[in-house]
Amino acid sequence: EPRSPWCCLAWTLVIGTMNSLVFLLNLLLMFVIFTVVLLPTIVVVYFGFQCHSQVLHSSARYCKSILDDNSSSALIILGFVIMSPLLVVAMAIYCSLARRLQLLVCFQPYSLALYKGGRWCRRGEGAPCCARGWGTQLKAWV
Repeated sequence: EPRSPWCCLAWTLVIGTMNSLVFLLNLLLMFVIFTVVLLPTIVVVYFGFQCHSQVLHSSARYCKSILDDNSSSALIILGFVIMSPLLVVAMAIYCSLARRLQLLVCFQPYSLALYKGGRWCRRGEGAPCCARGWGTQLKAWV
């Protein structure tokens, strides 16, 4: 049965807010994973740029005694070279976690706002949240 216009608007705002929170949770999880996995690259490139005389030329003791321009250039190149495999590792970790936690199933369709009688969750499906009308046939990953 269709909802009244005001009830439909209220449910649309509730579902939109919930979908936005799920999106922000996904974004936060992705940010944390990528930051942790790419930390070696960030550190190596930072020290390479900090100690190079053409870029920042820090007056720190390790820049004067250990790193010259050639070693700083090598650090910068090494950082950018190890970035691509670490990006693949970070994306694999995020996708594995998103699949295990079933985060992409938490997005609710707006049809719940239009019609009465939709259920937010079905028991026994194993997901923390699920949408009405989604059976076991529909999966994000095979």
